[in-house]
Amino acid sequence: MQIFEFYSPTHMYFGPNCESRCGELAAARGATKILVVYGGHSAVKSGLLDRVLASLTQAGLAYQTLGGVQPNPRLSLARKGVEQALSFGADFLLAIGGGSVIDTAKAIADGAANPQTDIWEFWLKKIPVTKALPVGVVLTIPAAGSESSDSAVLTNDDTLEKRGLSCPSHRPAFALLNPQLTATLPPYQVTCGIVDIMMHTMDRYFNPITSNDLTDELAQGLLRCVIRNGTRAVEKPGDYQAMSELMWAGSLSHNGLTGLGNIVDFAPHQLGHELSAMFDVAHGASLSAVWDSWARYCYHTNPARFAKFGVQVWGLDPSGKDDETLALEAIQATKDYFHSIGMPTCLSELSCGIQSEDVLDELAVRCTYYGQRTIGSFQVLQREDIRAIYALANH
Repeated sequence: MQIFEFYSPTHMYFGPNCESRCGELAAARGATKILVVYGGHSAVKSGLLDRVLASLTQAGLAYQTLGGVQPNPRLSLARKGVEQALSFGADFLLAIGGGSVIDTAKAIADGAANPQTDIWEFWLKKIPVTKALPVGVVLTIPAAGSESSDSAVLTNDDTLEKRGLSCPSHRPAFALLNPQLTATLPPYQVTCGIVDIMMHTMDRYFNPITSNDLTDELAQGLLRCVIRNGTRAVEKPGDYQAMSELMWAGSLSHNGLTGLGNIVDFAPHQLGHELSAMFDVAHGASLSAVWDSWARYCYHTNPARFAKFGVQVWGLDPSGKDDETLALEAIQATKDYFHSIGMPTCLSELSCGIQSEDVLDELAVRCTYYGQRTIGSFQVLQREDIRAIYALANH
């Protein structure tokens, strides 16, 4: 186990109708003017936005709203939000939605607290984030885990670059998790969320550290829970118990708990980011589309790790099998599960099959930030490795 620090300051509120406490909780943290950020029409049509705004009014809080957040959250809207927050004098951000909405709110919070800096400078890591406005969350989609994480992503509309940024100030002040709000989610959003939750755990699980028993047990148990309840959520849309488990798993999968004492990998995430930036595909789908190829390319680094994953997560019988055999069975079991919930496992299934070799080259170059980095820790991947994985997935 490596040296680590763990601090998860987000106050979690879980259960039916908990969103009615928004005003009370924001006021208790000193908020007076709140910029409410949300996505499309669902928050309006469902009445959720009105309920939240009523809670703010009841608590005596002033507010403005900013809607229109899209999947793969856009830098342009975040910049617009910074301008609105500054003009309004906002001192608190409230996100109503999933990861894209929460990440947009985090970006606005960064910019509003640092008006002298364009927020993309933070995402390019040219300037560190040292302060931000506080953010609260009403979660509607179990997926990204941004409601409890220190990270956020943004896509630059002009350059089609998708970048992530982690910093302590990105941890939300509070998050309200009401599984009832997930009842009418489209099935595709649910299954994309299942993949994202699994990947946040697996991208920590597959790493060079193999002696971290407690963290491994936490990760394996979370994955078993997500797999079991993910199937139930697909078979019984809107099932409260299944969505409750997924919602809580999503928060725990990305608050750092399942990677403590490890050196996180996150190569599949980096590979997927370039696909979602270039082709504007759903984040969760981009992850499942590359994972099988990443795993088959990298498992030789430590077949025993994949074998353990197969036995402990998928329940494979190890009798008479070597690590190589179990590793390949574990990879196949993961691929089969993604198929069983309707998720893609290659680029053609993702609807972005690539005909041009130049595009594969471009993806690989972008993934290295134009030669500025390698990715991964389970196996450190250079540009040529990254291109080879994209090529393996391109069928």
